[in-house]
Amino acid sequence: MTQPTMPSHVKIVEVGPRDGLQNEKAVITVAVKVGLVDRLTAAGLAVVETGSFVSPKWVPQMADSAAVYAGITRKPGVSYPFLVPNEKGLEAALAAGVEEIAIFGAASETFSRKNINASIAESLVRFEPVARAARDAGVRVRGYVSTVIACPYEGAIAPAAVARVARALRDMGCYEVSLGDTIGVGTPASTLAMLDAVAREVPVRELAGHFHDTYGQALANVYAALEFGIAVFDSSVAGLGGCPYAKGATGNVATEDVVYLLHGQGIATGVDLDALVDAGAFISAALGRPTGSRVARAVLAKRTA
Repeated sequence: MTQPTMPSHVKIVEVGPRDGLQNEKAVITVAVKVGLVDRLTAAGLAVVETGSFVSPKWVPQMADSAAVYAGITRKPGVSYPFLVPNEKGLEAALAAGVEEIAIFGAASETFSRKNINASIAESLVRFEPVARAARDAGVRVRGYVSTVIACPYEGAIAPAAVARVARALRDMGCYEVSLGDTIGVGTPASTLAMLDAVAREVPVRELAGHFHDTYGQALANVYAALEFGIAVFDSSVAGLGGCPYAKGATGNVATEDVVYLLHGQGIATGVDLDALVDAGAFISAALGRPTGSRVARAVLAKRTA
């Protein structure tokens, strides 16, 4: 395929309030979650994944998602998607007035079974009525594919397998499909091989990159995806998050680090880096630990020098 040019503008999907916080053991109050979301949108982020409507038995940290959505200051032009795993979750999302949802599939059979207790085929059948009902209600649907490079149980995943799941999500109405290196083992070479396969089934303009930094390759993979033409990236403020099904996996690439890279390349994001660093400092203080963003640590150190 013809090599596209690097985009001049990138949309960042901030996943910290959901993907970043969902596995935290300590209780995080609604006020703190609302404060984080409001700080992120004040920093200029146009998409902030705010929570999920899942069983509190499995993800207790997200049990207050409706209250968080009710408490945030919604800004015009900003999307606040919520993850929903099934029709019951969609019902709760619609009752809360949510305007965008996300559904979550995997390219690995074993990971799919351990994560959502369903095969890949079963999960896609489960998502079809969810996506259809959401669209009928005027709610936008975004799709996630996890383990797009490798699986903690199966090892390397064939790019063609990723492409099949991404195509299925697009076919059921997902306007965008996020491709997640869940355990963070990808390199630019494996990332590009995966993107090349997926782009044969789903237009590049409808794809997003979602990279974890377990092996320190996330920014390199973001850059490779940029050169491929990807113009949407998921990231998590302060590098929050991880994967409970991937032993030792660190969090998502930090939003501050991605923004610094993009701005350094002359790529517009609409994000104020200083305000973003402040948002990361806010949630890091609430969690009682340092930020996971190298850029944020450097900015904060410079401020106090």
